[in-house]
Amino acid sequence: MRGSGVGATANWVRSGAAALGGVVAGGVAAYAMGTLLWRRATERSLARLDFLALGGENVPRPAFSREHIAGLPGPVARYFEFALTPGRPLVRQAHIRWAGEFFTRSKWNRFTAEQHYSMRPPGFVWDADIRMMPLLPVRVRDGYVAGEGAMLGKLAGLVLLVDQRGTPELAASALIRYLAEAVWFPTALLPNEGVSWTPVDDRTARASLTDGLTTVSVDFHFGERGEIVRVSAMRHRDVDGTPILTQWVGRYRDYMRADGMMIPSGGEVEWVLAEGPLPYWRGQVVAVNYGIARRR
Repeated sequence: MRGSGVGATANWVRSGAAALGGVVAGGVAAYAMGTLLWRRATERSLARLDFLALGGENVPRPAFSREHIAGLPGPVARYFEFALTPGRPLVRQAHIRWAGEFFTRSKWNRFTAEQHYSMRPPGFVWDADIRMMPLLPVRVRDGYVAGEGAMLGKLAGLVLLVDQRGTPELAASALIRYLAEAVWFPTALLPNEGVSWTPVDDRTARASLTDGLTTVSVDFHFGERGEIVRVSAMRHRDVDGTPILTQWVGRYRDYMRADGMMIPSGGEVEWVLAEGPLPYWRGQVVAVNYGIARRR
């Protein structure tokens, strides 16, 4: 689920609108150069993510068995019975292609994205094109790599709109996102992957994860079949440059089988403000595979 620095989106979109004329004047060559530079920077981020993941190659990663869920709270054990098949190898890396809509400037804007995850250590890089502007995309790269959260946004890959990284709040926000998105690679939620579970009620349990100096918790809410239908957490939202803890909710829909696991085919995310919910992301899985993927 998205939103490491989503509260700042409206501000940097306004900045991008002011810069649009200059980028257009630069012509096709400038646009092509921006695309090339952006992709090269994304490749560097992905290479770092892969390098760190290779460091976990020597960590024993047995296939899933029911022994892994002994002693877990009831709804959590039922979830793993629903989502996993005994003998399914634990996921090392995942790659998901997304399509959907992102809400800003008082309207929904279409996006496409590619996202790469590693499990040991936990991390991800999300690389998206959001059609907020006429003619030119806003390129956004969110990440959590080596314990650091980061968000970069550029108009056409050239004009800087937002560049946030390195704060404890951003790291916690990104790690919460990783934990919530682990429903798309369910073995990462097992206790032997570092996640601890505590019961809340017969349909809810709290997952906690520590990576380096950052510890986060997310409440998982379960449905009739044992599937995860919703997550909720207190998460930092950027409000005019200030991180504000805000209730954050993600919902999942339409489970499907993928490589021996049950995963949602789509979802929605919202902030819960005093004046009411503020939905800002809704997306659909276009393709998913588990392992090191060929780059774009």
